[in-house]
Amino acid sequence: MDTQYPTVVLVHGAFAESASWNGVIDRLHELDIEAVAAANPLRGVAGDAAYVRDVVAAIGRPVLLVGHSYGGIVITEAAAGNPDVVGLVYVAAFAPDHGESAFELSARSPGSTLGEALTAYPVSTGGNELAIRLDAFPAQFAADVPLADATRLARTQRPVTESALRDGLPTDTPAWQTLPSWFVFGGQDRNIPAAELHAEAQRARARTVNEVEGASHAIAVSRPLEVTSTILEALGADVAEEVA
Repeated sequence: MDTQYPTVVLVHGAFAESASWNGVIDRLHELDIEAVAAANPLRGVAGDAAYVRDVVAAIGRPVLLVGHSYGGIVITEAAAGNPDVVGLVYVAAFAPDHGESAFELSARSPGSTLGEALTAYPVSTGGNELAIRLDAFPAQFAADVPLADATRLARTQRPVTESALRDGLPTDTPAWQTLPSWFVFGGQDRNIPAAELHAEAQRARARTVNEVEGASHAIAVSRPLEVTSTILEALGADVAEEVA
């Protein structure tokens, strides 16, 4: 792999899992860029971020953190004060300020229908765990993914604790205040309204903001070329045209 670029660490969000990055990883590896997908525990912001910091430390070289959805909150916390992180890419992802939660941000702009699609059940460790109902998943999460693939995504989704989605960002200094950021998201995202993502990108003074027309929340699955192109922008790679 080409060591001139940082390692790309991909962090999935709620209702997804690390294989959702397969299309992006394949394209990065074709370009000889090292990329790994972390298995986000989805138990709580502080603990999830601590795990991602461990992943970064184990790599032992500079990394570019890429987060999807709730994973954006996790990378914002994990990168705070972390000298190994050189930048942040938000893929249909939250970029919160101190104290802001996924629940709060998803409701700040109108348009999200996620709440209507969720099912909740208690877990032995306390509280509830949330998942998207199997019947609702394709339209809610992956409307531009072929139905057979969206159905598979529904059955391999990783549930998230309700408390994780209610956790406010712990750090007083969100990483996007000190690190460069890039945003890519779908124009037809039914989990996080595009208007909210535009607002967060503006607040973060994002280097680029790429809204992909017609793309769903599962943009890394349905539009890996566009997601990869944004990552290449963040890397400063001169190979962006090769994946366009």
